[in-house]
Amino acid sequence: MITTFLTFGGSRPLQTVRRHEAIIISGTEMAKQIQKEVQQGVEAWLTLGNERPHLSIVLVGDNPASHTYVRNKIRAASAVGICSELILKPKEVSQEELLDITDQLNMDPKVSGILVQLPLPDHVDERTVCNGIAPGKDVDGFHVVNMGRLCLDQHSFIPATASAVWEIIKRTGIETFGKNVVVAGRSKNVGLPIAMLLHTDGDHERPGGDATVTIAHRYTPRERLKTQTRLADIIVVAAGIPKLITPDMVKEDAVVIDVGINYICDPMTGKTKLVGDVDFEALPFTPMCQPLVLRRFPEFKLPSTSRTFLPPLPQCLLC
Repeated sequence: MITTFLTFGGSRPLQTVRRHEAIIISGTEMAKQIQKEVQQGVEAWLTLGNERPHLSIVLVGDNPASHTYVRNKIRAASAVGICSELILKPKEVSQEELLDITDQLNMDPKVSGILVQLPLPDHVDERTVCNGIAPGKDVDGFHVVNMGRLCLDQHSFIPATASAVWEIIKRTGIETFGKNVVVAGRSKNVGLPIAMLLHTDGDHERPGGDATVTIAHRYTPRERLKTQTRLADIIVVAAGIPKLITPDMVKEDAVVIDVGINYICDPMTGKTKLVGDVDFEALPFTPMCQPLVLRRFPEFKLPSTSRTFLPPLPQCLLC
């Protein structure tokens, strides 16, 4: 069986590697290339006499994972010449105060992009806060206007993980036109936008993949999921369920893209380890690295042209 598995990270350059007849694609070199493109875009923007792009990040509480993600985003911004600021707030912060912060950032002409790190505390409505960010500065792509434009095949900010998956598909030459795709996971930030990108019209304003897409979710019976995945040319797994996809659920020559992030206890060591949604240990090969979700560095829009000038920057978030 020849199955293409996309794993994100690893120490080798971007290449297809045969190992027990499986093909593994490492995204490390791809990420480096895109980072270089972003850096060149920033330099070109500055040479036109424009101010350096500025990213404002709002971080609430002390969630370790959120702090790790934010550190990586700040580091990535610095690497490509984008300045950033971190606004820290305690977990007790009120929704009204967060909305006041986003209002101030919306009106600040020096702020190019705004990102409120999720999740937020239970007493804060995430949808209200996301919609409080100006759509033109909503680099996470979570505002209802950006989500609506995405569904209408129009240019918009696209949620990070979905954009990273789409970028990998395009840059590795994976054919989507007329293909059967299963997206396991329907979250509004990951599964839904991935499905939108893959099924929409390739001739529209924001070209899509022209694939036939099936979305599975927590209420999809496992046998029905297996039936669908066995017919799929491409499987994108973003359900947050370890070992959801097993070898018997994948047909020959399929592409499996695992963007799941799960922390489980390793029964051998008793330590916590990071795994995806695909049961790689049961597959007939040893991957170069565990699958890790690729994050995309935010894009900014040029005020003078209203077009996006920074390409996405996939970045492996290592545990």
